[in-house]
Amino acid sequence: MTLRIDISGLPPERLRFAASPLAELTAMLHVLAEPGHHPQLAGWAADVWAGLRPELAERLREAEFLWRSSQADFLFPARPRPTLAEELDDVDRIDDETYVTAALVTTCGGNRAHSAAPSPLTDATARERALELAQARGARQEAFAERLLADPAAVRARVRRTLEQCGEAFFDAAWAGAAVRLATDLRLKNDLLARQGIGAALAAVSGAITLAPDGDCVIVDKLQDKATAAHGTGVTFIPSVFNHPHLVVVHAPGWQPVVQYPVTEPAPSEPVSLETVTLRLEALSHPVRLRLLRTLARGPHTTGELAHIWELSAPEVSRHLAALRRAGLLTSRRHGRYVRYTLNLPDLTALGTDLLAAVLR
Repeated sequence: MTLRIDISGLPPERLRFAASPLAELTAMLHVLAEPGHHPQLAGWAADVWAGLRPELAERLREAEFLWRSSQADFLFPARPRPTLAEELDDVDRIDDETYVTAALVTTCGGNRAHSAAPSPLTDATARERALELAQARGARQEAFAERLLADPAAVRARVRRTLEQCGEAFFDAAWAGAAVRLATDLRLKNDLLARQGIGAALAAVSGAITLAPDGDCVIVDKLQDKATAAHGTGVTFIPSVFNHPHLVVVHAPGWQPVVQYPVTEPAPSEPVSLETVTLRLEALSHPVRLRLLRTLARGPHTTGELAHIWELSAPEVSRHLAALRRAGLLTSRRHGRYVRYTLNLPDLTALGTDLLAAVLR
């Protein structure tokens, strides 16, 4: 499954790599709301929560639906600014209809694809539907949606003030450290973009992002089949120190495509594609293959040895070994007349982490 961004005919200058204070704050807020997604930042999250004033902690819980399971599109600027205040000013310029629609997607679990649907600000049926969806997700979501629909201006002002208070409480200090790594990453990406083109720059972003062979489409490996276009607008790529392992993509109709990607530590392991993870899970779903793996975990074996141990025919064992090899779970080495198969323990061990990373992307 993939998310595709059509960039056909797009001038090179419309592909932009830039840091965003607001997007990085959003990544931090997601870590605070979902620390289980980011075990490497659990200590940081615990320290932040411990140091928050009770009033701000309650404000974060009150509005966490804007960044917890998914993030509101207005939190990822298509034109990043140098400061958080400038980016919040840009958010203030968004009309109520656009702001409320984006907020309700994250609060109520709505569908970004239906931009022509009636507005819950003006249509009673749409309003009731939005409140029903929010109620189904919990009392806090329902209360937030009710306030948002009743008085968008007041909620918007409160959300902005909450984000400003985060700056004072923890963001400014964290941003000072992150900005150095972001600047280093941006120099690399912009140099690759200028010297070698978008394909090389995307390859450096993530193994889960590729350029289509015809160069007309950016393909993101995600647990969804979606498509958007960057015609007349462009694509903005925003690095983040805090969002690993996520790849966040703004793709809703009416919004310029934005991709927030993690800045990894030196010499990172390449992300494993969802296709490979699926192939490995399918290979492990057969009970005979699990038995063969149990034996191979004890050491290398030939096809004949495995057939004898499990009282199977050699052709049947060969078929199962072939499936395991295609999934990358076995290696083989010839010794004279015999081929011995060995369990690929690192990749089998990493399967749980790879699955989690593919889901969280």
